[in-house]
Amino acid sequence: LIPLLALALALADTNFPQFLPCELQPSGVVDCDRRSLGCVPSFAGTTPTALANVTALLLRHNHISHLQPAHFTHLGSLRQLLLRWNCAPTNLTALHLPCHMVIEPGTFLELPKLELLDLSGNSITSIPDLPPSLTSLVISYTMILALDSTTFSGLRGLRSLYMDGNCYYKNPCGREVAVPPGALANLHHLTNLSLKYDNLTSVPRGLPASLQMLLISSNRIISLSHQDFAGFPALRVLDVSRNCRRCDHAYNPCEECREGYPKVDPDTFSSLVALEGLVLSDNSLGQLDPRWFQNLGNLTALDISENFLSEDITNTTAFQSLAKLKKLNLAFNYHKKVSYAQLHLAPSFQNLTSLEVLDMTGIFFRSLTRATIQPLLGLPSFRKLLLPMNFISKAELSIFSHFRSLKYVDLSENKVTSVSNVTSVNRTPAARAELLLGLERASQDHPPTSEIFMPHCDSSNFILDLSQNNLVTIQPEMFNQLSAVECLRLSSNSINQAVNGSQFSPLTSLWLLDLSQNKLDLYHSRSFTELPHLKALDLSYNSQSFQAHGIGHNLSFISHLPNLRYLRLAHNQIYARVSQRLFSNSLEALDFSGNLLSSMWAEGDLYLRFFQGLSKLSRLDLSQNKLRTLPDQALDHLPKSLRLLWAKDNHITFFNWSSLHFLPSLEVLDLSGNLLGHLATGHIPSSTQLHTLNLSRNGINFIAQGFFTPATKLRVLNLYGNSLKTLDRGWFGGLALSLQELDIGANPLHCECDATFLDFLLEIQAAVPGLTNKVVCGSPFPLNGKSVFMQDLRLCLDVRLACSCFAFSLLGTLLTLAMPTLQRLFGWDLWYIFHLGLAWLPWRVWQKWKASAQSYDYDAFVVFDKAQEAVADWVYNELRVHMEEGKGRGKGRQRFRLCLEDRDWLPGKSLIENLWDSVYSSRKTVFVLSSRGPMVSQPVSGLLRATFYLAQQRLLDDKQDVVVLVILNRAARKSRYVRLRQRLCR
Repeated sequence: LIPLLALALALADTNFPQFLPCELQPSGVVDCDRRSLGCVPSFAGTTPTALANVTALLLRHNHISHLQPAHFTHLGSLRQLLLRWNCAPTNLTALHLPCHMVIEPGTFLELPKLELLDLSGNSITSIPDLPPSLTSLVISYTMILALDSTTFSGLRGLRSLYMDGNCYYKNPCGREVAVPPGALANLHHLTNLSLKYDNLTSVPRGLPASLQMLLISSNRIISLSHQDFAGFPALRVLDVSRNCRRCDHAYNPCEECREGYPKVDPDTFSSLVALEGLVLSDNSLGQLDPRWFQNLGNLTALDISENFLSEDITNTTAFQSLAKLKKLNLAFNYHKKVSYAQLHLAPSFQNLTSLEVLDMTGIFFRSLTRATIQPLLGLPSFRKLLLPMNFISKAELSIFSHFRSLKYVDLSENKVTSVSNVTSVNRTPAARAELLLGLERASQDHPPTSEIFMPHCDSSNFILDLSQNNLVTIQPEMFNQLSAVECLRLSSNSINQAVNGSQFSPLTSLWLLDLSQNKLDLYHSRSFTELPHLKALDLSYNSQSFQAHGIGHNLSFISHLPNLRYLRLAHNQIYARVSQRLFSNSLEALDFSGNLLSSMWAEGDLYLRFFQGLSKLSRLDLSQNKLRTLPDQALDHLPKSLRLLWAKDNHITFFNWSSLHFLPSLEVLDLSGNLLGHLATGHIPSSTQLHTLNLSRNGINFIAQGFFTPATKLRVLNLYGNSLKTLDRGWFGGLALSLQELDIGANPLHCECDATFLDFLLEIQAAVPGLTNKVVCGSPFPLNGKSVFMQDLRLCLDVRLACSCFAFSLLGTLLTLAMPTLQRLFGWDLWYIFHLGLAWLPWRVWQKWKASAQSYDYDAFVVFDKAQEAVADWVYNELRVHMEEGKGRGKGRQRFRLCLEDRDWLPGKSLIENLWDSVYSSRKTVFVLSSRGPMVSQPVSGLLRATFYLAQQRLLDDKQDVVVLVILNRAARKSRYVRLRQRLCR
């Protein structure tokens, strides 16, 4: 208890992050999202002042299933409470595990200032008691199937109500959500109402007139009338999409619209005079009724995509009254299994004088001519035209030069193979054999580039996107009258030609050209020189020509582009037979990732100066080049102006940090995704300007003391995803407090009780992102994967004492098991060996001799048969002499006292008395016997027999074995025949 008390007192003075296990964000927001919480945290270690300043509590994606008033009594200033996806309905969970959320009465009444409450994604069946201050309520994806006026009787200030997904194919209920007439009539301030995916069959009646946004999409409403939307003078956004669907390319379970439906009365929207956005997509509309839009003079956005309007848009008059319309979506209004040769928009499109964006994706027509978009030419504000996925094979690009303010044309994902003038104006359908499914726009095969190495076209005056088509060659005639184009995208085509400086000559204003994912042959030194203003060039993923063996590649065209600032040569598998050096006085950013620079630098000094001629280069990406190291010679020949160097996702196992002095301007170094392992070789030079260093995902498990100390300008250090078991202040020296960001997430920190890194973390906690949930323990096992602040004081006992107790208990257990087993199997052997060893111990022998010397008159009583002369002679002349007189023995040898019958027996005593005294007054009784051979019987004298009986009686009485047998044998003689053979063989 004393160590625990001392540790608790020490931790009490520690500046732990407030609101553990959550994280405090600016403006009083406490983030507890995705913390695997089973209940609402009590924040016991947080001061009352800090609790009073909490305005938002985020508890999304946890496992909280029980809420009670005590959870929120200390959060009196809370304005936003987000509890979504804690206890989801059974059918909305991946494993369909049942869960039931319990909200005790009065739970949220303890929050008098609550304005936003999000309970979506929880298995609640009724709306709990809510405070009157509430303005926004989200109860989507729950099990609430009915609304009534009493539920919201006290919520006079409610402005937004979202109740989506309470009854649909993923959260089935077998009926529609009940919204009886007048259920929401008392909510006089309600402006936003969403009832999507609720299986509604009609528009709820009696809704408040204050509504400004009504979303009732993805239901089963197949009839609309004037009464459905009467009384909404302030409605600005109406979404009734996906109610009577076309299912030929649906991405989710779909019920085909019945024949003759939907039914939309002509005056359905006539009372919505303030409407600005109307969504009618995916409703199987075959014709637009002009009367729908007669009173919608304020409409600015209209979505009628995914219907059957491919023919109607060629002759409709519905747009005549939509003078303020800015965005019109006609996407995927194709005729089933039909692709038109040509498409002509209806003349009424010219009445859309405010139109800015027109989406004509997926209508399926094969030729784009001036007649196709003739009604759009005179629109003064028209700036964006989207034409992807239309199977267009021929396009007259020069028509775009006739628009006044057009800035963006998207012709991607078509089948354009050539550009020519189209004279035919007939519209003939052609049946298509394939089923037209999966029409969503596909993303690029490679990730989008960062603006660090390739800028975006957003600031361009005219963008033309021809990516993902079937272009094979580029001819100058394709771009006639398109001198205004500033950004041209030709990626993901099949362009297979050698560019020689003439292909793009009409594009005199072009500054960004994207030719990625083609098959270009870069051989001519004048490539792209016809583009005087070219600033950004993307030639990535053009590896086919570079992989051809024996063919040279010329990159000298770079030196002839005086304004080129951005160049991407990524993923071209460049490794040999290219220009030995690149030259440019303008290039600032070069992406050389995904090549084989390791092979180039392995060819002696042939390519060591490859980048040296780029005098103004400030950003260089060498990622994914299979580099095992960055040679000092190569770094020395990099441009001295380099400020950013990426070498991530290589195989770098060694980096000489002292070589950074070759790059005096370097500020950002990214070595993530390599195999450095140890940071102990070399030292970062003190002159370095490095302020950002990324060493994440390197398997680093050791960092030398003071390693980062010389980098005095280092402010951002990323050590995420390594194998560090501790964090040492000594790595940084005085730099520690200057760090603005230190990322050590996903490291297996060893959270032992005497770990010192915790104090250091708390000192720099403002610089550690994800301190409370991403900085986790790797050991000991009970804390694996848990936050470093989850350590239990009960685990912090004396480690040495715990180890000692474990060792002793293990030893005791093993002995307890081993002793009965050994006794059962080897009991007698062990007993014999023990006593034999005990007998050989010098101190034991001395003790026995000393004890016997004190209690016995003689050391041994020698008894023999006097009738045997040889035995008597050996006893008197040899045994006695050696044992008593010590002859033939070294100095200091012990002499024994022998008892002999002829010498030591007292006259006058009987034979048995002398025999008794001799046996019991001697420590041992020695029987000297002789053997005449195995076949010769030898009688035993009566004295020997009587003496043996007395010795045996002593064994029984005193438990002492005193008998010592000495058997004398005659010396063995060699056979005469053996000796004869030995002599004869000499």
